[in-house]
Amino acid sequence: MAFMLMILEPRGQRLERTQEQAHHAMDRMLRFREDLKSRGILRLGESLRSDDNAVRVGLRGGKRVVNDGPFAEAKEMVGGIFLLDCKSMDEALAIAGECPAAEWATVEVRELGPCFADTEGWPSASVTRS
Repeated sequence: MAFMLMILEPRGQRLERTQEQAHHAMDRMLRFREDLKSRGILRLGESLRSDDNAVRVGLRGGKRVVNDGPFAEAKEMVGGIFLLDCKSMDEALAIAGECPAAEWATVEVRELGPCFADTEGWPSASVTRS
């Protein structure tokens, strides 16, 4: 099954780090990514730049609406993603707990699946939380 780990970090947190702290955090995340790769479960793992220069696009009444970042209404931003092949949600949660970013951000775990309510025929993860 495919699971996405999204690193949700507080907006502005990156600006509070010294350069040494930033490099240390990035090195830990790169080692985490390499570990996932060596275990054969990593499909994709990338850091994202701050949402200061992000752009949101939507269609309203048939017209394109563009909103430039930063997005003041958001308390968090997606700082990075990992796309994994796991046997279960339990495995994905265990891996999320190994992620260094869990110390300074929230790691959201989501199973990939259809974007509609009728999921009959789609595999679902069995979840046991303690």
